[in-house]
Amino acid sequence: MNSETLNRDIKAVFSAENLGELERWLDAAWKAKQANFGNKIRFYAPSFTHYKTKQFCGSSTDFPTISVTGKGCALKCKHCGGLVLETMHPATTSKELFDLCVELKGKGASGCLISGGCQPDGSVPLGKFAEAIARIKRELGLMVFVHTGIIDLGTATVLKNAGVDAALIDVIGSDATIREVYNMKITVDSYAESLRILHEVGMVFVPHVIVGLHHGVLKEEIRALKIIARYSPSALVIIAFMPIYGTEMQYTKPPSPLDIAKVMVAARLMFPKTPLVLGCMRPKGAYRKETDMLAIRAGVNAIAFPAEEAIELAGEKKCKCSFSSSCCAQIYFDASSLAVPSV
Repeated sequence: MNSETLNRDIKAVFSAENLGELERWLDAAWKAKQANFGNKIRFYAPSFTHYKTKQFCGSSTDFPTISVTGKGCALKCKHCGGLVLETMHPATTSKELFDLCVELKGKGASGCLISGGCQPDGSVPLGKFAEAIARIKRELGLMVFVHTGIIDLGTATVLKNAGVDAALIDVIGSDATIREVYNMKITVDSYAESLRILHEVGMVFVPHVIVGLHHGVLKEEIRALKIIARYSPSALVIIAFMPIYGTEMQYTKPPSPLDIAKVMVAARLMFPKTPLVLGCMRPKGAYRKETDMLAIRAGVNAIAFPAEEAIELAGEKKCKCSFSSSCCAQIYFDASSLAVPSV
């Protein structure tokens, strides 16, 4: 598909006012997934949330999350307020991080996501933990993902050399969203530069696009996708704003399942050969049921914490389903067993 045709199709996707108008594009996205990955789908349930359905029960120990800043975050973004950090294991020194990973492995962990609160420039202070991470890889053999935020060349290089398996990074496409929701003075260019750096150092990286972060409505998600498309990501995760009690946006209406579906469809059409995931952060309840079923139809390769109805829909569509207690970003690795061989 040439760029002119793709741009026209993406414009039509985002112009859809109801599900009926999106049907054609859902079908196109499903066919793109089938052509490149076949009829397999992966479901993830990492350890930070209890998950149990008729088909699968997640592990409480297999893939925990760790904050290297504890509960601290300089930004206190309007959608999070640092509250997400409270769900993570704190480890604010290199010794604490290594000792915690020893403990977690003893309880059955196969890997971990190392994250933390942001500094004023949007970065997570991971560089000073590079030696501890290298030791975790060398002595414990854990899979290590890091959630970087804005990243510079020096930090990316030391993390790559430490053996980090994959870098996760949220990519924002709107300067207004960065300013109004993230409370930062940087621009979209900082995210583009971070992706360029991760690509340059040869690190596996998995960008995340947050649907509806701008007060619950779509705003430049397509720009975020276009920025990501410059740098050949290892996989792509779509997540969505969900109100969190106790934050400034606790009463903000989340994006509709239709809006989330538009971004998933656009992502699949733009990245037909890239593993695509509906990630863990998205509205719950009826929103999740509808969103997850649309995700199946939009041709995602994986869903984190899927609604039972989505699992059933995958079965009805004759998908070969598998389950994992790891972070959904692992799809970059697992997808090698999902892809359709080139003829």
